[in-house]
Amino acid sequence: MKLTKMLTALAALSIGAVATASAADVQAGRSMAGPCAVCHGPGGEGKGNNPPIAGMPPARFVQAINDYKSGKRSSAAMKGYAAKLDDAEAANLAAYYASLKK
Repeated sequence: MKLTKMLTALAALSIGAVATASAADVQAGRSMAGPCAVCHGPGGEGKGNNPPIAGMPPARFVQAINDYKSGKRSSAAMKGYAAKLDDAEAANLAAYYASLKK
């Protein structure tokens, strides 16, 4: 019985994750990516000491944004930019960068 409940819960979480991922808007992310290009390059390829973000999995991208917001990750520039993003905007940027080749 416990296994059935666990599998049901996992299925529900998976469906929720897919729905959230599909709700992200690649085009909206592209339109917001200008400030990112300054440090990460126009294609998210990375620039100088700034890491590449092209091809980054969306969950990892969003987690990084949230970590900069909370101060878990340290970067004055990223903290300032991340603080301006709401969850939907972060998801849109994540979808855009995930759509680019590494």
